[in-house]
Amino acid sequence: MSARTDAAALPGPSCENGHATPTTAPDVSIVIVAWNVRELLRDCIRSIHEQTRSSHEIIVVDNDSSDGSAHMVAMEFPEVRLIANRDNRGFARANNQGLEIATGRTVLLLNPDTLVLDGAIDAMLDWLALRPDVGCVGCQVLRSEREVQRTCFPDPGPLNVLLVETGLHRIAGSRLFHRLTYTGWDRRDQRDVDVVSGMFMLLPRTVVEEVGPMDDAFFVYAEEADWCRRIRAAGYRCVFAPVARIHHLDGGGNSTALMRSRMYVQLQKSKLIYIRKHYGAVGRALAQTTLLMAMLTRAAVFGLASLARPRGDARALAHLARAAARFHLTGREPE
Repeated sequence: MSARTDAAALPGPSCENGHATPTTAPDVSIVIVAWNVRELLRDCIRSIHEQTRSSHEIIVVDNDSSDGSAHMVAMEFPEVRLIANRDNRGFARANNQGLEIATGRTVLLLNPDTLVLDGAIDAMLDWLALRPDVGCVGCQVLRSEREVQRTCFPDPGPLNVLLVETGLHRIAGSRLFHRLTYTGWDRRDQRDVDVVSGMFMLLPRTVVEEVGPMDDAFFVYAEEADWCRRIRAAGYRCVFAPVARIHHLDGGGNSTALMRSRMYVQLQKSKLIYIRKHYGAVGRALAQTTLLMAMLTRAAVFGLASLARPRGDARALAHLARAAARFHLTGREPE
């Protein structure tokens, strides 16, 4: 493979088409972690170039893709700084690799399965520049022309796990539960949030330097919750600001049943790592008990439903619940 592996040794990109010169810090360093999303990654990079006037550098960290993603970047986008890992290092650790070589005055973490719309990065940079008390900001994310994705979320602590897994957050008229879980918020108005979603996180470089990189104890999921918690602890606000939009295409590479089980279990595992870190052993035990009971209940309910409707989604949902319950009981993850 001709992909470059030592991005730190590469010269800076040229000054053409909004790119920074080697002697000038760009307005923003855009870090994209990729894994088997070649076509989506290509479109994402193109949308950045087409929709961004501010000086920028793009850093792609490829987690050992098997679909030629790194080679595509090296051949088609020579201005992009590329780190081609020889193993899958996870989302947090790979982002930290990009952050380590970033030179921009701000840093943007961006998912590869997104498209930048209507000068979104420029708009968010302008918004952030006027608010020195903001440590991290996310923009509005669209699933389609009319559907707004529910990004940004509350702190995933034991109480949040209990409310969500028991369905209490859906109780009509419960302002407290809705406020604690952001239920009913349509993501069309600005507000301070506990966690900015990792698919679009814009931060001043000074904040990254102050709070440090992501905690790579998280392979994937919950790393942005931990990062935002540390940002808020340092005295900054984390904000959802729908002054700009991106389109999320929701592409995740391998979508086999095994991969879905692995990622579903990984999500719960990461939540427990987060809760153990910030709420201690008691908080973790409470959360894991809640998750175990919820998974056993779902496995039973969806298992029965699959008998009535064999061709529906119930069988797949029952399989996910059983995999998660097995993890909570034995510590074994899907192989």
